[in-house]
Amino acid sequence: MSFFRGNQPTPPPPGAYSRVPEGGSLPRGVGRPTPSPYNDPSAALFDRRPNDRKPPPPRSGGSFGVVSSPSDALALSNCLIVHPSDFQQGQHVLVKNDFPCTTRHDNTSKLLPGTIGASALQRQWIGLSAVGDETTVDPLPTPPHPSAPPYLESIDIEVGFLRRGAQATEAFSADEMSRNFLKAFSGIVFAPGQLLVFEFHGQNLKALVKGVGILELADEQRRGGQQGRRQDNMGILMDKTDVGFLKAGDSPIKIKSSSKKAAPNAIVAPNFKFEDMGIGGLDTEFSSIFRRAFASRVFPPGLVEKLGIQHVKGILLHGPPGTGKTLLARQIGKMLNAREPKIVNGPEILNKYVGASEENVRKLFEDAEKEYKEKGDESGLHIIIFDELDAIFKQRGSTNSGTGVGDSVVNQLLSKMDGVDQLNNILIIGMTNRLDMIDEALLRPGRLEVHMEISLPDEAGRYQILNIHTMKMRVNGVMDLDVDLQELAVNTKNFSGAEIGGLIKSATSFAFNRHVKVGTMAGISDDVENLRVNRGDFINALEEVHPAFGVSEEELQQVIQNGIIYYNDNVKELLRTGQLFVEQVRTSKRTPLVSILLHGPSGSGKTALGATIAQESQFPFIKLISPDSMVGFNENQKVAAISKVFADSYKSPESVIVVDNVERLLDWAPLGSRFSNAVLQALLVLFARRPPKGHRLLVIATTSLRPVLTEVGLSEAFDSELRVAPISNLESLEYVLHSVELFETDEQRRRAMHMLAEAGFASGEDESMNGLHIGIKKLLSIIEMARQEPDHATERLVGSLMGLGM
Repeated sequence: MSFFRGNQPTPPPPGAYSRVPEGGSLPRGVGRPTPSPYNDPSAALFDRRPNDRKPPPPRSGGSFGVVSSPSDALALSNCLIVHPSDFQQGQHVLVKNDFPCTTRHDNTSKLLPGTIGASALQRQWIGLSAVGDETTVDPLPTPPHPSAPPYLESIDIEVGFLRRGAQATEAFSADEMSRNFLKAFSGIVFAPGQLLVFEFHGQNLKALVKGVGILELADEQRRGGQQGRRQDNMGILMDKTDVGFLKAGDSPIKIKSSSKKAAPNAIVAPNFKFEDMGIGGLDTEFSSIFRRAFASRVFPPGLVEKLGIQHVKGILLHGPPGTGKTLLARQIGKMLNAREPKIVNGPEILNKYVGASEENVRKLFEDAEKEYKEKGDESGLHIIIFDELDAIFKQRGSTNSGTGVGDSVVNQLLSKMDGVDQLNNILIIGMTNRLDMIDEALLRPGRLEVHMEISLPDEAGRYQILNIHTMKMRVNGVMDLDVDLQELAVNTKNFSGAEIGGLIKSATSFAFNRHVKVGTMAGISDDVENLRVNRGDFINALEEVHPAFGVSEEELQQVIQNGIIYYNDNVKELLRTGQLFVEQVRTSKRTPLVSILLHGPSGSGKTALGATIAQESQFPFIKLISPDSMVGFNENQKVAAISKVFADSYKSPESVIVVDNVERLLDWAPLGSRFSNAVLQALLVLFARRPPKGHRLLVIATTSLRPVLTEVGLSEAFDSELRVAPISNLESLEYVLHSVELFETDEQRRRAMHMLAEAGFASGEDESMNGLHIGIKKLLSIIEMARQEPDHATERLVGSLMGLGM
């Protein structure tokens, strides 16, 4: 092994410098090399007198011997100490082809040519076994050479005390440390993983370079870059470099966070783009979540400390199923520059063994607690996502299991989120469809304080979702050009994101079906490469896939299957008035809730009129509450069913609820005047409850016993009442007969009307004089019965009407 190159003197034996102390000199008489022109202070080579011999030019690199840094002051410079004959002052070099350093001349005249002085931390970083080792040192080009190390835009440094056992007596200011660091080390090259010593306020700090950010120069400044490869794994510190400090996990050092710049562990990933989340229709919700939950984490910790606030620790996402709550929570984890989220389904917490459920909750917080103890506010963010939160964190005292496990699990979570040893590096995201079931203590500020409703998407949101779900179809050219996503967005009112996904799957199934061989369900036609999803496929899918919070089309069609017959002006006026109420609900800023009552004799068409008004409103949510669907229900079941329909209506921006046959819902019986008080109280509350802000509701109720509603006090709940009159004159009756085409000729119809007049049914508007008083529903039933005997239809019709006692 040789410390020197060329025809230099014979090197000292191995280990000759091994006993040189850090920053000291060789002991007298121990391992001193033979004097030579390179180490003799009296030699002319180092004579500083003018006009004498000058040192030879710096060498171009090669193999060098390793000794300790000549002095403590030079060791604190974190430079590689060299002899002036070997390298220039401040030159950037590469040690062992991988470790960048900046050179500094020895001002003590203790360093020999062909040797380099490295501090203990430098030797540890580079991997030099001991003093007396040999390594390669090669110069790097200097800027503005294209292959030279670039300048640093930012550098993140983890610091702790160099001396073990040192205690933190003061909190060091990150801003002041940054200024001192730039002043001390400007112009020095740094690389990730580098170890160095940093003196601050009389304390020697051990520092580790955690990461560097390279300054991207303009194209004209990088001209000639093809001539060499730039070293992007290192960089030169400059006065404008952004220096960030992190607390070492095993050190008691205290760092006062900067109030001018964000922490190095920035919360938002730098390469994040919102469109990469693959979520449509939630722009407003996501903006609110970011403002309330993440904005404080983006700003400098020192500024947040001045405000005296704590970061938001919990977000609760609630809303209808399929609206993207779980997807949003998972994508938030990707957006944040945080630890890998822990995703927990609510029931997974429970365990049959005593205390095991509470232990499962504690384990979720172990990593966050450990890191917070080590790094404090510089700790990374730990995210815990609870899906189906209502399954486990129910209201305390609401279960009668006898074990009390549910209550103790809630208590354990409460204590972990906002207990005595509260953490500031956690974020809990919970999802639920049943906000009313969750314990109230969990919803207060300091815990799950941000409540965000993920509602059904509007038209713009549905277009975004359709655009996302059909992206591959359009990119790969398997969607026909006649498909208009904007048209589909209009026709998918109250579709959730999941239901839009189901709609697209249904459309593709129709496209697949066109390419199935005739007579088999397993064979594929030869023209399968021409498969395209077209507009017709989506139209068929719309007939097949219906939203859960949409229109009860089947129920409405059943009650208006015979259509509306305009037998007098009263019918037209009722429909026109109904549409006025619809427009009031749609446009009025003062009355988001309107309730009307349609009353009249049994069979007068009240339900059909109410359903028609509802359908013509084109509101996205239309439901029918009818006693027919509650046969056998007890009081509690009826109340639950009615309440659910109203709760569902609050999720839609515009809704219509038709409550049919109110007296039957109340279980009214004239004998003993019996009725269900529980159902009555529920209807009184629900009819008067305003929908949430931004939502509108029209309630249409029908009854055949108007006086009963007055007796029970329900009539006061309605904003308006409309009377549906029965057919009370022959002109209206003739109009109905003509509309349903009971008779083949006009002569037969005139004969029937003549017979009715002779039977005592007179024409005119005075109901008390003509004796005709029949509902349209009952009349249509009589007409259909008479139609079964065409030759005697007139006699059958007249006889039936007379048999009613009119």
